[in-house]
Amino acid sequence: MRIALFPGTFDPITLGHVDIVNRSLDLFDKIVIGIGTNVNKQPMYSEAQRIEWIQEIYKDDARVEASAYTGLTVNFCKEIGAKYVIRGIRFVSDFEYEKTIADMNRSLDNSIESIFLTCLPQYSSVASTLVRDVIQNGGDAGMFLPDVVRNSIYSK
Repeated sequence: MRIALFPGTFDPITLGHVDIVNRSLDLFDKIVIGIGTNVNKQPMYSEAQRIEWIQEIYKDDARVEASAYTGLTVNFCKEIGAKYVIRGIRFVSDFEYEKTIADMNRSLDNSIESIFLTCLPQYSSVASTLVRDVIQNGGDAGMFLPDVVRNSIYSK
């Protein structure tokens, strides 16, 4: 079984994230969206909320699941049986950063292969950090969010 981990904070999950997952489904038998802890970021939405959104988005597709993890990504890969890590690339500068992470992961466990997918042009500006900034400043970031996330955030 080809299992891939798509790691990130997904705070919140955006249409760009969903696009990467959806385009990965033909490549893998199972995709685990791994909500990692970033010690340099204070999340805007709880881990439970982010998992709930992902589960709702993929409720009809058993190939996708969401799970939170702490620690090294390669250790979580071992835990879930993943041999692949999916990384989304928006810009050339993203590639350099993501390749550094991939190289580090490969150094820690040479059985882990990173797969880089470039985002579609309409999602190149969509970043969770920017989406959070729009939301925190009273703007409408709904156009960047899956329906379930948009409805959850803006129905309050």
